[in-house]
Parts: sequence; C-alpha cells; structure tokens
Amino acid sequence: MSPERDETRPVFMIGVAAEMAGMHPQTLRMYERRGLVQPGRTKGRTRLYSEADLARLRRIQALGEIGLNLVGIERVLDLEQQLDEAMRRVRDLEREMLARMADHERAADASRRAMSTEIVHLRRASGPPAVPIKHVIPAGLRPVPRATGARDPRRSN
Repeated sequence: MSPERDETRPVFMIGVAAEMAGMHPQTLRMYERRGLVQPGRTKGRTRLYSEADLARLRRIQALGEIGLNLVGIERVLDLEQQLDEAMRRVRDLEREMLARMADHERAADASRRAMSTEIVHLRRASGPPAVPIKHVIPAGLRPVPRATGARDPRRSN
C-alpha cells in the first residue's frame, strides 16, 4: 500500500526547490520576504518547500513571464485566493441549500400523506354527501354546451 502524497508537506531544501522551479535560491528568499511564498522550517530554521510551494513558484514565474511585476503578481495571487475561497463558499452553500430542499420535500410529502389520511377518515366518518357534488371545469378548458340557437356574445356576427 503506497501512502498518499501530501502536496503541502515541506520536503525540499531551498537549493533543490530552486532547481525544480528553475529559479535562483536568492529569488526564493526574496519571494519569501515579499510574502509570495511561505516555506516550512525545520527546528534548525532551514527552509523546506512543498509541492504546493513549487506549484506556486511556477505560477509566480509564469505571471512574471507575461510581463507582470511583483506588485501585479501579488495582486493576481491574492485575487486567485479570494476567488478560490468564494467558490468554496458557494459549493458549501449549494450543499446546504440542497440538503434543506430535501428536508422541505420530505416534510411536504409527510404533510400530504397526513392530509390524505385525514381526508379519508373525515369522508368515512361523515358518510355520503347530502347534496350531490358537481365537478366544475373552468371556462376555456373544455367547450361549454350551449342551448340551440344561442348566440355567442363574444362574436360580432
């Protein structure tokens, strides 16, 4: 059984991380000072970078290659993080809404069943209706029979 790979676990020393990201170690130190990346630290204060840190460094590099300066890169990364958080919140709210809808559906079904049962009990208890019940069909849904020779008031002829 292979252990799952934790992309956030810091394992790469600065020299290895710099080589993997295609940057100079001093660039990684500068990015850390600017707050663009936060590597882990050992007890001896050695910087250790994770796979997630390397992916972020590659993203920083790509943004720099398209012409953004460090301030622009900081802003883009901040906006991407805000977007990720907003999307995560939307997914959480969607799950909550679906759960509530299912609860309301179950409650409505239970109410319908209870009302149906109550109607059956009332009909049985009261016996047949004293006056015959006519089914009323709203006008326009079915032709209404007319007396012979009756004129339709909607027509002008």
